[in-house]
Formats: sequence, structure tokens, C-alpha cells
Amino acid sequence: MAFKVGDRVIADVSGHRRRSQLGAMRPPRAGEIAEVLRGDPNPRYAIRWDKGSPTVFTPAEGGLKADRGR
Repeated sequence: MAFKVGDRVIADVSGHRRRSQLGAMRPPRAGEIAEVLRGDPNPRYAIRWDKGSPTVFTPAEGGLKADRGR
């Protein structure tokens, strides 16, 4: 799914841990698309997260979803 500037999104659990490592992965986080840096088929977005710093995000398959709660 392609997003546009201003869309609210939720990123699923993320991190680069192997399943054998202990501890929780980063929980899902919500934010707003600030800029579309690259479109489909391999999108890349600048996202302003609700809690934390803005980052560049390249979602894996299904890793970024529309936030329907707002």
C-alpha cells in the first residue's frame, strides 16, 4: 500500500534481533508521513513518530499500515 504526505501510519514490531536473543523487540509505533522519498515498488518514507525522532523508514512487506484509529 502506498502512502502520501500527511497519512497516519503504524509500523509493526521492528528490530534486527534473532529469535534466539532474549528481550522484547521494539513495540509497534505510530506516526505521520512527512515526506515520500521513493514510491512503489520499494517505498521509502520520512516519518515523524509520535514518540521519538523523525526517521527514514523503508517498510518490509506489510510492515507499515494505515492508522485507522484517528
